[in-house]
Amino acid sequence: MTTPPPDPNRQPIALIGMMGSGKSTVGKRLARALNRPFLDADSELERRCGVPIQTIFELEGEEGFRQRESELLRGLIGSPDLVLATGGGAVLRPENQAHLRQHCCVIYLQANLQDLWMRLRHDRSRPLLKAADPKARIAELLRFREPIYQSLAHYAVPTGRQAPERVVQDIMRMLDLR
Repeated sequence: MTTPPPDPNRQPIALIGMMGSGKSTVGKRLARALNRPFLDADSELERRCGVPIQTIFELEGEEGFRQRESELLRGLIGSPDLVLATGGGAVLRPENQAHLRQHCCVIYLQANLQDLWMRLRHDRSRPLLKAADPKARIAELLRFREPIYQSLAHYAVPTGRQAPERVVQDIMRMLDLR
């Protein structure tokens, strides 16, 4: 027996995908179109900790950051009308995967390597891109994470080069939301 798709009218909508895929940009517009609150998990974590994510990485490493991220996600997913932009790596922990899949309508914002690179090539604030070859690092992360995103998502929407408003329309049409 297959599980019925989640009801986005009764569950939070969680956007997953790589950094640069448009989760925050699309999430804000989707929330506005649906008259729902929007929350960016990374921004909320920075607000609660009082420091940028880069500082959390420097002080606690990626593992410390991921622990804080998991705790935050567990607390955020209680609001059924929330539109949530997760961090790109939030899906790495099995407990986050289970929590998102069980309590949210999960939408994967798909972007290819070239589009991600074009969006991120000047971004110096992302700790995971502090590498000798940032494009190769994005490719490596995408290869590893894409199967997780695909298996976790209830729905997938390509972000490509279309405008964020078009992506929002695609999501609303796919979920049959007005």
